[in-house]
Amino acid sequence: MAYVRLSPDDRRAQLLALAVRTFTERPYDDFSMDDLAAEAGVSKGLLYHYFPSKRALYLEVLHGAASELLGLMRPQPGLPLPDQLRAALLAYLAYVRERAPAYRAILRGGVGTDPEVAAVAELVRRTIRERILEGLQIPLPSPRLRLTVSGWVGLVEAASLDWLDHDDLDSERLADLLVDALTALLGALRQASSRGSNP
Repeated sequence: MAYVRLSPDDRRAQLLALAVRTFTERPYDDFSMDDLAAEAGVSKGLLYHYFPSKRALYLEVLHGAASELLGLMRPQPGLPLPDQLRAALLAYLAYVRERAPAYRAILRGGVGTDPEVAAVAELVRRTIRERILEGLQIPLPSPRLRLTVSGWVGLVEAASLDWLDHDDLDSERLADLLVDALTALLGALRQASSRGSNP
């Protein structure tokens, strides 16, 4: 590729876009900064000027993927909570399907047990949990409610990974299943509360 002079911001955006595509197509360990520089038509030194290491570049790609996913799942306050959840889940599952390697990377990482990689996945989980609690209009949830919603977020992740692996259920049925699961969990908590247990 011939070298094209771009502004620093445009060059950085170009390199990041190429990295997103590359990390989507291949595992972290198969990614080469040399290959990325060659594909972009820049020197390796220029690439390292923008991204000091492969890990730093990977983290930026993951942060971008997480932001995109959460952006697609923005709440729709005019809808009842089950309808908001279903709409958010359908957007979530569409992202999972279209960006399967990026999604797997957010959850499973590509650099072992790197705490910063794990923090990206935790940011997504925490944001989803907080949005659900806001939808329930419970600013100070009890420990049991917080644990229940957190567990449901884990269920969504595990179900999404299984769905990618097996591809034997359509996204609408999976979204309905997950909404029903949260509804059942919240119903069980309400029943416990009515029996005098601390919800």
